Amino acid sequence: MASNLAWEIVDGLTTEVGPRLAGTEADHRAVEWAKRQLETLSFDKVWLERIEFPVWTRHHESAGVVSPFPQKLHITALGYSGSTQGEVTADVAGFASLEALQDAPLEQVKDKIVFINHFTERTRTGSGYSDSVKVRYEAGLIAEEKGAIAVMIRSIGTDSHRFPHTGVSTLAKEPLPAVALSAPDADQLARIMARSEAVKISLNVKIDYREAGHSWNVIAQVNGRETPEKLVLVGAHLDSWDLGTGALDDGAGVAITTAAAHLIGELPRKPRSSIRLVLFGNEEAGLWGAKQYVTANADTLRNHIYASESDFGAGAIWRFDTDNPVLMDTAMPVLEALGIEKGEAASSGGPDIVPLEEKGVRIFRLRQEGSDYFDYHHTADDTLDKIDPEQLKQNVAAWAVVTYLAAEIDE
Repeated sequence: MASNLAWEIVDGLTTEVGPRLAGTEADHRAVEWAKRQLETLSFDKVWLERIEFPVWTRHHESAGVVSPFPQKLHITALGYSGSTQGEVTADVAGFASLEALQDAPLEQVKDKIVFINHFTERTRTGSGYSDSVKVRYEAGLIAEEKGAIAVMIRSIGTDSHRFPHTGVSTLAKEPLPAVALSAPDADQLARIMARSEAVKISLNVKIDYREAGHSWNVIAQVNGRETPEKLVLVGAHLDSWDLGTGALDDGAGVAITTAAAHLIGELPRKPRSSIRLVLFGNEEAGLWGAKQYVTANADTLRNHIYASESDFGAGAIWRFDTDNPVLMDTAMPVLEALGIEKGEAASSGGPDIVPLEEKGVRIFRLRQEGSDYFDYHHTADDTLDKIDPEQLKQNVAAWAVVTYLAAEIDE
């Protein structure tokens, strides 16, 4: 709790690099920045692991109501959206849910701009996002099948600000233009549609897409004292969307796990097994770094004892989840002093951990308070001022305790 390293890391990353859209020059600068930082800390080895993926970038996005009540709408393009090839104008077909769009007859959708006004519930655990995110993934594909010319969704967020939330949609060969409306703009459009049976929207989206892009997973390791070939993997993702500075998503996670691993590396007695820190590349557009990590390390996955990721902002940790009673009982006396309660078997280790979990790697979870996380997630408002330095320290302390013990306990 005395260490200020996590704040220094997230401050430096968001100030000296800023937004880090995967595969762009800024993302490559972030990789160089992270590697330099790790080389100054207490790791035995630091290295890069190249990953490859398509690169999507935005250039222009605008929208407005043409009739009956002309006005601007605040939008942002979704990842893997297509371009409109100039401004297009069309009637709007509105739906309350993805299922309603799925059930709609073709003539209700064909040659129109689809608008889905699905609301996201505010929850402590982020379950409202989990329930809503399929709208972002699937709306474009369904709308395209029914002959729509574009799709607009209510932002997958819980705020009432005029900041639209971006995020990845499904990668398709010929994707529709796909955008998110800010919540107030979605409400405004719904009110306009309630007053008129015929509402026309203009939309102008320009993006670039190239098949061959790359970045790197940035990896560092504290070698274990007895069984260094076995390891506990902790990490976060280094990339971010391009609207904010990626402070909560996931600069905070980078800072938390890096600082925790560094503190373990400074101990005079290292844990029995190794600690591997992985700052994954291109999580945002489809877990590209995580999937390629599993492929590149297939021969040693059996030596991964545990894996977990910090990718839910910087709110205080309130619960520890594990299926290992020995780890739970050993950690809880320390975690209770940090205000953390005993949980249950972990349901997830974080997005980048999914490919590892699918290969049988055991997971744990340090659950953070996330009631306001989706107010800022994937928006221009994801900036450093949203992070509380004291809550960040509590995260580091909890991660240091659990990561050390996971690598120390001999079951």
